Amino acid sequence: MSTVPAEVVVPDISTAPTAKATSEMLEDYSLRYAPTTYRKWSEFVVANTSLGGIAYLADFAIGSSLAVTYGFTNALLSILLAATVIFLTSFPIAYYSAKYSIDMDLITRGAGFGFSGGTITSIIYATFTFIFFALEGSIMAQGLHAGLGLPLWLGYGVSALMIPPLVVFGMTLLSKLQVATQPLWLIGMFLPFIVILAKDPHAFSAFTGYDGTGGEKGFSVLALGAGAGVALSLIAQIGEQVDYLRFMPAKTPENSRRWWTAVIAAGPGWVILGAIKQLGGAFLAFYIIGKIGQDKALQPVEQFTAGFNSFLPHGLALGIAVFFVVLSQVKINVTNAYSGSLRWTNFFSSTFKWYPGRVYFVLLNVGIALVLMEANMFKFLNTILGFYSNVAIAWIGAVVADLVINKPLLKTSPSFIEFKRAHLRNFNPVGFGAFATASVVSIFAFYHGFGHGSFGNQMQAWSPFLAIALALVLSPLLSLVFKDTYYLARTPTVEPADRSTGLVTCGVCQQDYELPDMASCPSIDNAICSLCCTLNKTCGSVCKTEGSYAGPPLLPMVHS
Repeated sequence: MSTVPAEVVVPDISTAPTAKATSEMLEDYSLRYAPTTYRKWSEFVVANTSLGGIAYLADFAIGSSLAVTYGFTNALLSILLAATVIFLTSFPIAYYSAKYSIDMDLITRGAGFGFSGGTITSIIYATFTFIFFALEGSIMAQGLHAGLGLPLWLGYGVSALMIPPLVVFGMTLLSKLQVATQPLWLIGMFLPFIVILAKDPHAFSAFTGYDGTGGEKGFSVLALGAGAGVALSLIAQIGEQVDYLRFMPAKTPENSRRWWTAVIAAGPGWVILGAIKQLGGAFLAFYIIGKIGQDKALQPVEQFTAGFNSFLPHGLALGIAVFFVVLSQVKINVTNAYSGSLRWTNFFSSTFKWYPGRVYFVLLNVGIALVLMEANMFKFLNTILGFYSNVAIAWIGAVVADLVINKPLLKTSPSFIEFKRAHLRNFNPVGFGAFATASVVSIFAFYHGFGHGSFGNQMQAWSPFLAIALALVLSPLLSLVFKDTYYLARTPTVEPADRSTGLVTCGVCQQDYELPDMASCPSIDNAICSLCCTLNKTCGSVCKTEGSYAGPPLLPMVHS
């Protein structure tokens, strides 16, 4: 085992945070390549765990809001358009995550954003997790209020505070939770629709003629753009999917079919079930709006109570509906809290060189979500999601452009994903520039529409599509201008594509990590793991100074 030479002064990296990172059952390889030895789950378990996170009922709230506001035709087309965009953009991200065993933050770094550029997008992603945690928690609180009479403010607290204990052990516990509850959730999800179809089939045909309450009659281009923009706020969900997909086993000739099936189903495939749920919420809102009014018709607990009421006594139907809502919200909010903790971990460790442990950031993410719940964000759902989608889709669009255009076609980006600070430049104007420009322009369009009258209204409604179009065009253009200048600060000692299971001892934390997680560090004259490199405050990034470092070979230090 290699050690730090006696004459070498180790950089000022706090040993306590690094030591906590070695308890990987708790840390789940935050900010790291997920090593072969930890990826012990089968393709089915990883995919099922990933899909378990889409049990959320926000889809029902979004779908019902679209149908009530814009009518059936516009809601249907909006949902299908958004789902198509999300599927196409999610596919390459899911593939790269499963191939390289890294999460969304690390993919972003190596897909045209740079080390610090990727850190900034972590805040965007963290925002997604606590917005949707708050939304799902609000839905759970509505269920607890309807079933138990719990005041909403107390229900918000209960729905938030029950989640952190379930998230502490990361993938180890979450895989068991999601697999065990999936069959029960699927039954609760589809049974009300099957019974309504059997007892009242005309309700579905009547739904197709529903014009909503927003004044739209039939198809409207304006309504289509506005509705799709709201649905597109879910585009960042692929980040939560790949938080699990990074634990996929390596693809081999023997498991190739299972591997691809799992990656497609749990990666872009989530949006198929998501679109079905949105349409389900739209139908249930239509089915009950005449009986209980618009406000309650938008609440998933009321929708499922009505669904179960169609074949069960009211008291039993209400109890089952509340149980289903609570189960659904637990399944998704453990994912929101887990993914949010990874995002905050990336931001604080990269920006402030401070890493107290992932568990602390679980509490931070849940705390922010609780504040949003108490502020009753549910009332402003469409406005919040419409704004957020502009930023999220610009980010995803810039990442996808690098993965599917710059790397394989233009070859102006490295063919692999590099994520380590030791090998990346801080900012890459290719991806980060495309993202920033697309975000600013689309947000301006969202608020101001670039003018008045019909054109201005259309620009407002279609601003998320302006964001993705700009990101997809600007990233390749900027890559042609800058070439590969801003991707790598130095040639990686070992490319991440190398799936070596050989272990190297980090000269700082003295822990063993697989080769793809390691870099040569002239500051300590030794090998260093990616997290210790990230937390290094005093090295001055000397390894990236041109001409100052050739780098000792790592391979002689590899041991089994």
